[in-house]
Amino acid sequence: MRKIFILFYLFFFISFHCFAQHIFQGKILDATTSEPLESVIIRVAGKNGMTAVTQSQGDFLLKFNADTCQANVSMIGYKSKTIIIYKQQSPLIYIEKAPLDLKEIVITSQSNNFSFHNLSAIDINMRPVNSSQDLMRLVPGLFLGQHQGGGIAEHIFFRGFDADHGTDVNVSVDGMPVNLVSQAHGQGFTDLHFLIPELVTTYEFGKGPYYSSYGDFATAGYVSFKTKDALDKNMFKIEGGQFNTTRLMTMINLLSNKAKQHGESAYLAAEDAYTDGPFHLPQKLNRINLFGKYNMDINKANRVTINLSTFNSGWNSSGEIPERAVKLGITSRFGYIDSLQGGSTGRSTAIIKLHSFISDKLEMQNEIYYLNYFFNLHYDDTFFADDSINGDQLRQKEARDELGYNGKLIHHKYFLNDAVLVSSIGGGMQYNAIHNSELSHTKNETIVLEYLQLGDIKQCSFNLFFNETFQSGRWLLDAGSRIDYMNFNYQDKLNQQQPSREKVIASPKLNIQYTANKSIQVYLKTGKGFHSNNAKVVVANKGEDILPACYGADIGVNWKPASHLYINAALWYLYLKQEFVYDADEGTIEPGGKTKRKGIDVSFRYQFYKWLFASLDVNACKARSVAGSKGNTFLPLAVPFSSTGGLDFKFHNGLNGGLSYRYMTDRPADENNTFKAQGYFVTDFTANYTKSKYEIGLEIQNLFNTKWREAQFEVTSRLQDEAAPVDDINFSAGAPFFAKLKFSVFF
Repeated sequence: MRKIFILFYLFFFISFHCFAQHIFQGKILDATTSEPLESVIIRVAGKNGMTAVTQSQGDFLLKFNADTCQANVSMIGYKSKTIIIYKQQSPLIYIEKAPLDLKEIVITSQSNNFSFHNLSAIDINMRPVNSSQDLMRLVPGLFLGQHQGGGIAEHIFFRGFDADHGTDVNVSVDGMPVNLVSQAHGQGFTDLHFLIPELVTTYEFGKGPYYSSYGDFATAGYVSFKTKDALDKNMFKIEGGQFNTTRLMTMINLLSNKAKQHGESAYLAAEDAYTDGPFHLPQKLNRINLFGKYNMDINKANRVTINLSTFNSGWNSSGEIPERAVKLGITSRFGYIDSLQGGSTGRSTAIIKLHSFISDKLEMQNEIYYLNYFFNLHYDDTFFADDSINGDQLRQKEARDELGYNGKLIHHKYFLNDAVLVSSIGGGMQYNAIHNSELSHTKNETIVLEYLQLGDIKQCSFNLFFNETFQSGRWLLDAGSRIDYMNFNYQDKLNQQQPSREKVIASPKLNIQYTANKSIQVYLKTGKGFHSNNAKVVVANKGEDILPACYGADIGVNWKPASHLYINAALWYLYLKQEFVYDADEGTIEPGGKTKRKGIDVSFRYQFYKWLFASLDVNACKARSVAGSKGNTFLPLAVPFSSTGGLDFKFHNGLNGGLSYRYMTDRPADENNTFKAQGYFVTDFTANYTKSKYEIGLEIQNLFNTKWREAQFEVTSRLQDEAAPVDDINFSAGAPFFAKLKFSVFF
């Protein structure tokens, strides 16, 4: 295989000089903000006209033999436009936003990372988004659960994984990873509360481990968000609702429209949110976000982007309560057992990007990022099971500095006769210095009874990846691989020092697309992925199974059987060589052995009228342990069946909104399915009246006041008056009927 890749590269670099003739370059920008637009489709007129797709800076390349050509430019959420391109011209093309019309969607060959682009573009244009949690839920089949008061990262369920707080889902914002390695509460911890939802302009997602540019945690898949480069208008928003809920948000341009036209823009955004929540113990959740972004075209070939942000949050938590405590009348669904739970967290980040065109065919991307982070959590889910006198309250705490780099070099679309070849090579590094990573037994939040774990972590990783995308006629072949190196060092302050551990893993990928016409495309995705383990566990486990590998395959279709109907469907399979269950309460690891998952995903998007849209996602999965004995092979909290859907409306007079549901069936809470986590069906409603200068809105969560459980776990706990610990389901009640009013001013 290695020899084949070497020969492939040699052929490419020798031949492209001979065949890269008559290539014409252009750039497509938003007409209002002058922001470069990615994934715009340019189709040359004619039966056999070539199709091009814009890259991250709006650039595209086309080949035609005549002095001029006519082309159609289209993108979901924008007006289609017909243009004339002249020989040896590098045009700047501006397109305007327009109401969503599914008729404009054309299925075309896309790079592997954008194979779900039509779905993501439809949903972010169609569905109301009110929070960072709503942004994550845009991914078909992805569910969230909150169990520690609203201030901690949500629990993620995706493709048969109880992915904890991010162990098996890679999440990034503007190219910077959100997942935190070796975090005190959970591996791959993904707290997205720092993201102001109004700033997100696009997102992409991928299911499975098939993407060479994504490594650690990208087993079930990845989600990548991009914030606005420039604002189309200034905004001030105020929200207020039940449970003492308030939110203020503003975003303001700092430079003029004239500066935008010259490739320079800057803005600031801020958010302040507070709620007591529906629980008897007020959450007092307060979150503050500040965000700033600056873009500048240094010259025609170089563009620099700088992001600065800071986030701080504090809260109280009712935690999880045992099912029996509610049945016995000890507390209600919205009550608590231990009132001294809660926490605080914060992060400040800086991102610097330099995007360069070395030539019209060679593009380079460089990104450096820095994160300063702290986390402090008190929680109690076993109560008096371990300490019948003082109780079992635990504290998890850490402070962290993280420095990273991502880089990529891309050879854009060289033409070998009628074929197209895109070659890319990239790499990155990340260094984490985690100070006083702590797990301790506490009392009354401040008294430390015993340090269970305490130490400093230094964790470093390097990666190198390459990718070849070859397109000829209706076929697209995407082949790539990545190599990841990780080094784990844990300076244990309680026990004897252990040596550092290291590991290298290679992850090949091979993906094939066949686009029969503008209405149907079939694909096969295959690849190997992995997720890293917590450094404390790696060192204690003497370096065994540091990077458990997974292998997967998808067979799918993108289909437009009618002009206003879009369908994506896939059969998939995923196999893990070793599945670890990390018990953050004990700081221990339980090897789960080999596991396998298989399932089917189906997504429908339909436009009934110009103003009415429908969505439906159905996801079925069977997740089992390979090594377990008969009847003991269930994977706890793996979701066997789920569905989301809704109706969204957008009238020309400004009235817009939607009615949506999310459904999850009952699922096993332990290996032998003795305990079950209850499923739920929850309906939400949003309505807005939007004009050029203002917007008035209403958001209702849980419209029909359904009793449901947001998070559920099998836990052995002991209440104060019980003689012995009891194995039971602990749960956090889902929010009841909740209404919130919103008012925005645009200026």
